[in-house]
Amino acid sequence: MSTQDRIERSPRRLAAVAAGVALLLAVGLGILVTLRALNPEGIDAEWMEEIVEHRNPFWEVPSLVMNSLGGGVIAVFVVPIVTIVALLVFRRPWAALYFTIAIIVSATAVQILKTAIGRPRPEEILVVSDFGSFPSGHSANAATLAVTLGIVFVRVWIWVAGSVYTLLMMASRTYLGAHWLSDTIGGLLLGAGVAVLLWAPFAAKLYAERARPHPPLWVR
Repeated sequence: MSTQDRIERSPRRLAAVAAGVALLLAVGLGILVTLRALNPEGIDAEWMEEIVEHRNPFWEVPSLVMNSLGGGVIAVFVVPIVTIVALLVFRRPWAALYFTIAIIVSATAVQILKTAIGRPRPEEILVVSDFGSFPSGHSANAATLAVTLGIVFVRVWIWVAGSVYTLLMMASRTYLGAHWLSDTIGGLLLGAGVAVLLWAPFAAKLYAERARPHPPLWVR
């Protein structure tokens, strides 16, 4: 067994287990929401009450900015395309493929769960959104983006920035009344789980890409 095989085999197994647990938690949370007749109870209701009670125009603007960043044209086209092009320019084709598949699978899984569970959104919503509150697509997209880039570049500051971005996205979704708290937690688990699960089959290729220098395409 080669050194690279020994390095990668254990992390891949751990990744598969961790991702499986995260995905099971996300689906399990969705089932729990369904079994409770889709009615928010406990922490969901309490959190929303606190949010509505403390709403302030000062926080509405950044929440709306996060709403735009995490959905629509920016999230679906601009951010993925810019990221993919940047990875290709710096000669990271496997990383670009991994990122692309993760984003697509995460978004698809969100829509499947939204349709299957059909949870109504909070009545206090401040933005226009489609039907299906669980899980939060914005939160799932943020988590997928953060985890994939963290895995690809393996930089502490990227993990920190990605974590902060994801938490801010989750907070903004509940502040705008677009989602219940459990919706954002489900989105986090789903997005992170997909990113980690798909990392397992790409681990060796990503490791090899990371181990060699990657001058941009214009450097010959």
